[in-house]
Amino acid sequence: MKPIDSIIFDLGGVLIDWNPEYVFLEAFDGDREKMTWFLNTICTSDWNEQQDAGYPLQKATEDLVKQFPEYEKYIRMFYGDWPKMLGGSITETVDILKALKQTKKYKLVALTNWSSETFPIAKKRFEFLNWFEGIVVSGEEKTRKPFKEIYEICLNRFKIHPEHALFIDDNLRNIKAAEKLHINAILFEDPKQLRNDLEQFNILIS
Repeated sequence: MKPIDSIIFDLGGVLIDWNPEYVFLEAFDGDREKMTWFLNTICTSDWNEQQDAGYPLQKATEDLVKQFPEYEKYIRMFYGDWPKMLGGSITETVDILKALKQTKKYKLVALTNWSSETFPIAKKRFEFLNWFEGIVVSGEEKTRKPFKEIYEICLNRFKIHPEHALFIDDNLRNIKAAEKLHINAILFEDPKQLRNDLEQFNILIS
């Protein structure tokens, strides 16, 4: 195993708690079954990923309203109330990021599937996003994980050699895509597990 000199972080689910349930559980009066059906059938993760890849939020909303007019109120809530889906930072992972930065041993960048229209909200809210050398935002690049183009954009922009890089993401699909490009990877489950897995790559932090 070659030594790691660059660490690439995913954001949502790793450093930032983002969840549509924070909006829709209340919208459906606490009925988790109805909420789950809506998010699996109407405002799906596949639909949201189109916007992560650069599709305009307003157009996406209008498209879906035309398709499901009886759910217009809830569809408009998805991006209308989007800031409420940000539940806060995942503190223990932010602590790990801070410790890595303090070592001054690693190039730290982020690679995130995120709409370019909503990312500025997160940028204002989370100071630690300024700790990265740079952030590749899928909505700005008009492509997203797990497509290889966005990994290549990240590697080339920050002059990262894949075999010396470590990618951290909470989505197995994205991990497998990185590994196909010879990027070392950790599937994030929780901060304690991340800290333990970092040690397997000889990355030791206090």
